Amino acid sequence: MKDIEREDIQIIAKHSNWSEKSIQKILTTHIYHDKAAWQKFLRLFFVSLGVGFTTAGIIFFFAYNWASLHKFFKLGFLEVGIISATLVLVIAKISLDIKNILLTGASILVGVLFAVFGQIYQTGANAYDFFLGWTMAIAIWVLISNFAPLWLVFITLINTTTVLYAEQVAQDWSEVFVLALLFCINAAFLIGFLYLKNINPKIKVPSWFTNLLALAVVFFSTVGITTGIFGRSQEAFWVLLLLTSALYAIGIRYGLKHKEVFNLSVIAFSCIVISCALLIKITEDEGMIFFIGLFVIASVSMVIKTLIRLQKKWKK
Repeated sequence: MKDIEREDIQIIAKHSNWSEKSIQKILTTHIYHDKAAWQKFLRLFFVSLGVGFTTAGIIFFFAYNWASLHKFFKLGFLEVGIISATLVLVIAKISLDIKNILLTGASILVGVLFAVFGQIYQTGANAYDFFLGWTMAIAIWVLISNFAPLWLVFITLINTTTVLYAEQVAQDWSEVFVLALLFCINAAFLIGFLYLKNINPKIKVPSWFTNLLALAVVFFSTVGITTGIFGRSQEAFWVLLLLTSALYAIGIRYGLKHKEVFNLSVIAFSCIVISCALLIKITEDEGMIFFIGLFVIASVSMVIKTLIRLQKKWKK
């Protein structure tokens, strides 16, 4: 009964003599959230909201009062905030979820501390150094907590560091190579989390987190391949095309096996965009533009129809 859905109950009730009392009991037990679940959700929601507003308030406080604050107060205030948050995590007897939320807020304050330090002393370092230091400083917290939002912050910092390093230091890197590198980084995280989730069900990896990683992987591959199509022929382009083809094949197989529509849909739409770019590369006359419009309408309709059919098949 754990996989039963509201639509299943409606179909059974419509074609049987199931009593209204029994239907209400099943809905209450397996569909509706009880009081404890709502209390847990609201508690985590308001704690997350409080930590987020507090962190944003600290950032805006420094931005507004920057000129009138002494440098020791600027650094000391942030250091006291980070130390206080970590002490609460160690000493206070609170739930693990609340501790992880506080740790995420403390991780963001670490970045604010580095930014304030750089503004006070004007070290002259590149922008990627700031994000690299921030990434390394919170790496242990990320590994220990294994909290999806904190992992998201960590992966975002890695991507930002890579982009800024390519812009400020490795200026000889081509745009396609940078996109291929970002594709590989995010794909490695995605494959790693999905592998851990499959070999150890106790490891909690939220679907929204893997979906965001999959979306990032598809974005970098799509932009990288389309950029390579309109640019010069490069080794990075062919490597990215080969890796993308292999990963898309794995993603389609994984989506069909685990009945996940999201992976199938983003891969399909990525292929449509890449195909359109290839058609425009061939020629840009009016006939081709008209054909591409028809191709997009037909292909998107076919993808939607196929996904709906698969979803109905999986439900049955």
